[in-house]
Amino acid sequence: MATQVLYRKWRSKTFEELVGQEHIVRTLKNALRAGQISHAYLFAGPRGTGKTTTARLVAKAVNCLSEGEDKPCNRCEICVAINEGRCLDLIEIDAASNRGIDEIRDLREKVGFRPAQARYKVYVIDEVHMLTNEAFNALLKTLEEPPEHVIFILATTAPDRIPPTVLSRCQRFDFHRIPVKDIVARMEYIASQEGIEVEPEALTLIARQAMGSMRDALSLLDQLRSYGDGPITTKMVQSILGSVSLETVADLMDLLVQGKAAEGIAFIDELIDKGADPRQIDREILNYLRNLLVVKVTGDRAVVDLPLEMLERIKEQAGRFPTRYWMRVIRILGQTALDMKGGLSPQLALEMAFVEALEAQGKAEEAALRSASTSKAQAKGLPSRPAPKAEEAHRASVKTTPKPSAPSPEARALPSGALKLLKEQWTRVLAMLRPRNRSMEALLRDGEPVAVEGNVVTLGFYYTFHKERVEEEKHRVLVEEVLSRFLGTPVRVKCVIIPKQRGRVKSSA
Repeated sequence: MATQVLYRKWRSKTFEELVGQEHIVRTLKNALRAGQISHAYLFAGPRGTGKTTTARLVAKAVNCLSEGEDKPCNRCEICVAINEGRCLDLIEIDAASNRGIDEIRDLREKVGFRPAQARYKVYVIDEVHMLTNEAFNALLKTLEEPPEHVIFILATTAPDRIPPTVLSRCQRFDFHRIPVKDIVARMEYIASQEGIEVEPEALTLIARQAMGSMRDALSLLDQLRSYGDGPITTKMVQSILGSVSLETVADLMDLLVQGKAAEGIAFIDELIDKGADPRQIDREILNYLRNLLVVKVTGDRAVVDLPLEMLERIKEQAGRFPTRYWMRVIRILGQTALDMKGGLSPQLALEMAFVEALEAQGKAEEAALRSASTSKAQAKGLPSRPAPKAEEAHRASVKTTPKPSAPSPEARALPSGALKLLKEQWTRVLAMLRPRNRSMEALLRDGEPVAVEGNVVTLGFYYTFHKERVEEEKHRVLVEEVLSRFLGTPVRVKCVIIPKQRGRVKSSA
């Protein structure tokens, strides 16, 4: 005999057991107590938040045979029949597979028949937004003036796809995502009743992964119960989810604030090689940065639920850059999540996000220097340096030679492993260049990095034509910009010819 899954076994049987939807529970209980029963309800909200469960609770409450006010009683004939799924007067329809006009016409014909055993005939139409326009039109009249013994409950995850004419005929209830603490509390109770040993931190990870869905949380708990014989641990949850620990994310953020591009890319690659999911890593970093931003802006450590040691570490990282920088990094990682969904390699998207976050550091530092310079000038009563006129800037750009300028004293020398990193990740550099200039990307495919000295990257080409095209100022500036983004520090580009008969040039890094 198959074991009943946890989310079905522990489905709420009373309004009091419904988790995280107190605003709906209170309204419905007061309406039922006063006898103010609507002929049509619309339950809208994310999956797993209790829409169908609440529909069944309403069906039990309006048909409960108990004389008391505490309905449903779960003891009378009707309540027991609904709990066991054998009540003829509770009709559940999946609109995803019964979405046509013929199914709705059939429903209209049967609506007129009186209930077989209950007071009301309750129709629950799940995923109602999947109905066709013709089906909605066929339902309108019945929905507006149904027989007095019929109640419609429409459930949907996409209320914006339901015609306004249908919305206006229903009493709408919006279900919210269930808070993490409420999901954890419910899972703790269920685990204790089921004899499941589980670490508190593991429950928190499960609840966060569920993203407000109690059904998803209980399904994952069910899966983890079968994973091993011992208690459910944090490491077990991370292994199943492909996620990483809070300490691991903190280590990656240390590499970010220290400006270590090569080490950061290698760290990400190592995590993925060990089985971590890039999407999960991105999500964990966003959660971490949310805590960092809250601590930096509010200064209130009580707002985030983290150990004291981790709070101190986050506070130290937050102080390294201004708030604007951290907001920029959060936007970068948010866009990365969309890029992953859009077909870009998740690993590449995450690596590019790390490099872009490093590039944003340079802009933040430049902005801070400009601000400090302006403040000093104003303090001395001196006018700030005027921007060059457009004509002067244009003349200067025309006279500029394509030869790479010498590295500025402030430029940071590239680490010793930069050449090796460029050679190994050259295809990723090309992928970053492709959206900006496809012809340059094609030219660089025939070239390769051959040397790194200071902050100058030397690129080798087999043909003079390719070398000269890349040396053109607009092209060279673009290549320098992409390489700077990838390496996390400003670089200059130098082009050389590689003798084809000798093979590829060996260079010292």
